[in-house]
Amino acid sequence: MMARDTYPRPELVRENFTNLCGQWEFEFDFGRSGRERGLPQKSHLERTIHVPFCPESKLSGIGYRDFIGACWYRRTLTLTPEAGQRVLLHFEAAYHTTEVYLNGVSVGVHRGGYTPFCFDITEHLRTGENVITVCCEGDPRSPLEPSGKQSDRLMSYGCMYTRCTGIYAPVWLEVVPDTYLASVKLDPDPDNSRLFLTLTFCGNAEKTVSLEASLYGRKVGAVTAKTTQQTLKTVIDLETLSLWSPESPTLYDLDIQVSAGSGMDKVRSYFGMRKVELDGVCLRINGKRVFQRLVLDQGYYPDGIYTAPDDDAFRRDIELAKRLGFNGARLHERVFDRRFLYEADRLGYLVWGEYANWGFDHTNSGNLGIYLSEWVEAVSRDYNHPALIGWCPFNETWDRDGRKQDDSLLREVYRETKRLDPMRPVIDTSGNYHVVTDIYDVHDYCQDIDAYHRRYDRFEDGEVFENRPGRQTYNGQPYMVSEYGGIRWSDDEASWGYGDTPKSIEDFVGRYVSMIEILMSNPRICGVCYTQLYDVEQEQNGLYRFDRTPKFDENVMARLAAAMQKQAAVEEIPDA
Repeated sequence: MMARDTYPRPELVRENFTNLCGQWEFEFDFGRSGRERGLPQKSHLERTIHVPFCPESKLSGIGYRDFIGACWYRRTLTLTPEAGQRVLLHFEAAYHTTEVYLNGVSVGVHRGGYTPFCFDITEHLRTGENVITVCCEGDPRSPLEPSGKQSDRLMSYGCMYTRCTGIYAPVWLEVVPDTYLASVKLDPDPDNSRLFLTLTFCGNAEKTVSLEASLYGRKVGAVTAKTTQQTLKTVIDLETLSLWSPESPTLYDLDIQVSAGSGMDKVRSYFGMRKVELDGVCLRINGKRVFQRLVLDQGYYPDGIYTAPDDDAFRRDIELAKRLGFNGARLHERVFDRRFLYEADRLGYLVWGEYANWGFDHTNSGNLGIYLSEWVEAVSRDYNHPALIGWCPFNETWDRDGRKQDDSLLREVYRETKRLDPMRPVIDTSGNYHVVTDIYDVHDYCQDIDAYHRRYDRFEDGEVFENRPGRQTYNGQPYMVSEYGGIRWSDDEASWGYGDTPKSIEDFVGRYVSMIEILMSNPRICGVCYTQLYDVEQEQNGLYRFDRTPKFDENVMARLAAAMQKQAAVEEIPDA
């Protein structure tokens, strides 16, 4: 069976943890009656499942594909708590509403299907054997549950895929002192060779906090501070500045020690020194214009659905994209695994953070609180990653049953995102329908090259191509074609893609190369995102198959890569 045995949180690592992935007891609860039937206290569930794979997946050992209203998990854990320690139970993600029980007593509830959560279970532990029971409830057909690309029909169709219910990411446990580091927020200031830090603690004792930054094993900065508060803001001045960029993704190591009366908490982290700006036309990283050569990545796996079979899968997907000349990706309609973002940091791969907004009712401003509570957790989780260059909380906010999007809802989510992160650009809703946005992006799956020339060869007098006139207005922002292509290439007549299928490989190459050459030749276009990196189930318009094997021979793949790697016109414009 595939293993997910690496420490799940690479940006905040402790030396010891207990991996709870593996075999759990499992039971379906189609009627959501499990609590009435006493499942939190039940001594045995009906079957087993391999966590962290969802019950719809092959790797779970179950592979049940119909709707699952609720499901239950159970496993035992032998643990003897010691004085002065806290025991934290972590879930990286579970869909959608999760209640956790320890020894039959509820220890907490989390709502939201895409972000981590943690419960302090110390007070409910008993010496020796303990029982963890978990109930997950969700319905991707509910308008109050963001569900992304999970199909709202029995089977997958179009660009909607197999559902993912219950636990689908690592579960783990760690023991910490009574006073410990809960989170750290990192704000690099490369102009002044400084790193600003905001540390948050659990525990009320007086704390001595020591921080040390190192580069290639050599200490380059340190600071020590004392505090009795739950939050500490401080700064590390760096003796040596080495910038993070796609070409040279330098990462510093960061060691943090929190000393209090109950003991010492030691945590390892890392950071990159880089700044992201918009200059009115293009994105700049460390002052240099960067044309975004992005690819759409859905984050699906043939046998694991939302869950990669192993940690190397994240690196492999990034390397596949880079071989084709892409310098980044839209992480589409979900929140990707933290270890994917770690590999992006390490490999210099630019990413946009998104959320699974499809399925959610964005036409009612009364739903704002539900969406924000989930989205804010995603922003907080991924804030520190240098590879993450922008946020996009919504994608294609189409009309629902004749009702238009509530513009105030999108505006407030944009504003809250900018409040949480004033440094990165924010796209309010990718493609349509813009309300307030830092980059004006469009989605265009036109397959007619003559029409492409008419739309994108040049923009005159401040005008741009707009495929949603009357519903959104361009106001001079940097302009991006953030979905295009989607060229279907498959032997399966029942497969799905955009437009007509090319008649030959040469036709495919000609269309692919022409599209990117036209878009890159326009000095007003700051980036593109090709749909998509690999096929997903019946949507077979990827450059790789679902199993990540290439669709074309090495020569053809090299021609596609060469087209994507050419210099874009916006990169040739002299710096202002």
